[in-house]
Amino acid sequence: MTTLGASIRTARDLRAWHLIERNLFVYRRTWTIIVSGFFEPLFYLLGIGYGLGRLIGDVAGPGGQPIPYAMFIGPALLATGAMNGAVAEATFNFFFKLNYNRTFQAVLATPLTVGDVAVGEIAWALIRGGLYAVGFLAVLGAMGLLASPLAILALPAALLLGFAFGAIGMAATSFMRTPQDFDLINIVVLPMFLFSATFYPIETYPEVIRGIVAWTPLYQGVALIRGLTVGVVGPEMLVNVAYLALMGGIGLWITSRRLDRVLLK
Repeated sequence: MTTLGASIRTARDLRAWHLIERNLFVYRRTWTIIVSGFFEPLFYLLGIGYGLGRLIGDVAGPGGQPIPYAMFIGPALLATGAMNGAVAEATFNFFFKLNYNRTFQAVLATPLTVGDVAVGEIAWALIRGGLYAVGFLAVLGAMGLLASPLAILALPAALLLGFAFGAIGMAATSFMRTPQDFDLINIVVLPMFLFSATFYPIETYPEVIRGIVAWTPLYQGVALIRGLTVGVVGPEMLVNVAYLALMGGIGLWITSRRLDRVLLK
């Protein structure tokens, strides 16, 4: 029975791959849309990390050790890029496929199931976020902003962050009815970008605000990736990983149930 179950899961994974393959065909002529998302964090790094960083000097990094300001915000921008890539696919693009293009209704006329749709679309969102993470990690390495060999682990950490945001973003999108509802996404994502210790240490906040920020999902990813790139690791990173994995699992579960209702009603 175990072998049979593994075979079934493998077949499902292969079916979900067809959704990824479809997205690759769609973007082969509009690949610049994906590539353009890489430049936003790069401009922040150049303009703020190096421009403003010359005035700021060193700041307290993980463990309290002083590090250059560009090295402080670089990992946070990597996390932000992974988040933005996954959110873009899991919200705006997913919404139009679901409600306007009727893509998934056509997909369900094939042997693919609702579960395959959920897994395939979240995997594609993860791939887009992962592409930004790979590119930006290479930039950080070329600029000498990676202080530890552990920085290579920032890539799977960014993928985990992308999975968490992609899954929960897709779950939220399944409840939306009009494009105007995406204002709610921006209301959540933009403050997280600005205040999740992206540009300054979390210790600058009052204690009450600090406790709230510390439990936001982007901060969990920023703290994890920043610690890895600087080389300061600790047991708190297990909390970061568990938080993001649980968030992604909940999002995937909700997405599957919602698509069951929306597509099979």
